[in-house]
Amino acid sequence: QVQLVESGGGLVQVGGSLRLSCAATGRIVSINTMGWYRQAPGKERELVAALTNGGSPTYADSVKGRFTISRDNAKNTVYLQMNSLKPEDTAVYYCNAGGVHYLIIQYSYMGEFWGQGTQVTVSS
Repeated sequence: QVQLVESGGGLVQVGGSLRLSCAATGRIVSINTMGWYRQAPGKERELVAALTNGGSPTYADSVKGRFTISRDNAKNTVYLQMNSLKPEDTAVYYCNAGGVHYLIIQYSYMGEFWGQGTQVTVSS
C-alpha cells in the first residue's frame, strides 16, 4: 500500500512561517497530483494548493502570494512553504496524492491517498 507521512506543523505567531512536508512511501511508480488541503473547526475541508506532475500549481485565493507548493518527484515528496501566516490559516492540514500508480507484488494499481493531518496554529 501507499502511505503519506506529514511533518512540519506547529504553533507560530502571526506573520511567521512554517514549512510542511509530506512523503509518500510504498512501491510507487508515479504520482500525478500532490497537494494540501486544510480543515478548520466547524468548516469543510478545502484545497490549499496542488501541483500536477509537469504542470503549474493551483492555489486557493486566500493563500496566493503567501504559500508556495513544490515537489521532489525523486523523493515522492511535496512541500508547502507558508509565509505571512494569519490566524485564519489555523487548521489541520492534510496531504493528498492523486493518480498514484503503485505496485503490490506484481500487480499494478491506481489510487488516491491522504495523510493523517498535521495541526497548524497561528496565534495573534
